[in-house]
Amino acid sequence: MHVTLHDIAKQYGREIVFRGVDLSLEAGSRTAILGPNGSGKSTLLQIIAGAIIPTQGTILHTLNGTRLEQEQVYTHISIAAPYLGLYEDLSLRQTIAFHARFKPFRQGMAPDALAKLAYLDHALEKPVSHFSSGMKQRLKLALAILSDTPLLLLDEPTSNLDAEAIAWFSQLLRDHADNRTLVVASNRQKVEFELCEGVVEVGSYK
Repeated sequence: MHVTLHDIAKQYGREIVFRGVDLSLEAGSRTAILGPNGSGKSTLLQIIAGAIIPTQGTILHTLNGTRLEQEQVYTHISIAAPYLGLYEDLSLRQTIAFHARFKPFRQGMAPDALAKLAYLDHALEKPVSHFSSGMKQRLKLALAILSDTPLLLLDEPTSNLDAEAIAWFSQLLRDHADNRTLVVASNRQKVEFELCEGVVEVGSYK
């Protein structure tokens, strides 16, 4: 997916989060949005996702040469972020099945296979509410990265992960980043954006 942002600005009240953002995210490109907490990188990521409307400017999502309408964008993206929750009353098996109703998994991956890949196969029947913060983060990342979507958005993906899980995330992303547009928002944790060639310093748009 190709995403074009032109003269994007976001303002809350009198606070200008950023302005004058011009970006062209080519299909298959890998871009890092960098900045400290509170800098606006999550807001910019959500604008790219179509989840937040910018105060100013235009955003265009194009897939295989066809412009997507706003309501079509969601089905073609996957996102994992600390502020996006899970349905905690569902079991892991139910969560995976529910997700697959809206976004199929890559290579027709079955729920059991996804759970095993995330090292969660021992918890298939357990409610997500009983998961540790690290287990929930692995689930979020697996659902996003393993979805068959052309645009993958990750916000501080190593949050709540220990060293072993960070290595797992890094390998999972390497295995499934090809042929899709990747955008990672990070507060400069190098392992989070080691695959990215392009860098956007969100603080430069104040």
